[in-house]
Amino acid sequence: MGDSFHEQLMEDSAFLRVEQRLDTERVDKVILQLNRIYPQILTDKEATKFRNLDVPTSVRLGELLTHLQKKGEEACREFYRALHLHVEEVYYSLPTRLRLRDFMDPLTFSRAYKHRYYLNDKGPFFFLGCFGVAVGMALLYYYSEAKVSGGSRALGMAALGLKRKAQEVLIWYTEENLRK
Repeated sequence: MGDSFHEQLMEDSAFLRVEQRLDTERVDKVILQLNRIYPQILTDKEATKFRNLDVPTSVRLGELLTHLQKKGEEACREFYRALHLHVEEVYYSLPTRLRLRDFMDPLTFSRAYKHRYYLNDKGPFFFLGCFGVAVGMALLYYYSEAKVSGGSRALGMAALGLKRKAQEVLIWYTEENLRK
């Protein structure tokens, strides 16, 4: 997936701005993480501005995301690290994370496997139809043979691979059917 963190943040911004799990406390933790660990990304003055409780959390978060996008790739990467560290459930709910997970999961991302199993595109009804035809032909063959020869040919052929006692029983049974 060749997306840069800057591109991912642009895509995830709309989701993050409306995410209810990002309350004031969690947004403050992310801001403090960026300010304390990476003051070159978020200075004390900027952190104070983004932590202003007079401004609604969604507005502050939107301004923070815009600010980080202007700062560049490194700032966006560190935002994702802080989000992963402090608000893990939101981090794994991001649209870019879900897309990456679906891309790596072979059960949900089946494009890579369609060419490998090229007969699977026919579906279950095709299989059931073929199976039904095979069973019908087997029944037709079995019952038509039983009427013509009284089942003797099938039983005689079945006796070929059995032990001596079983062969004698099947041959005796076959001979009895022929006499009737």
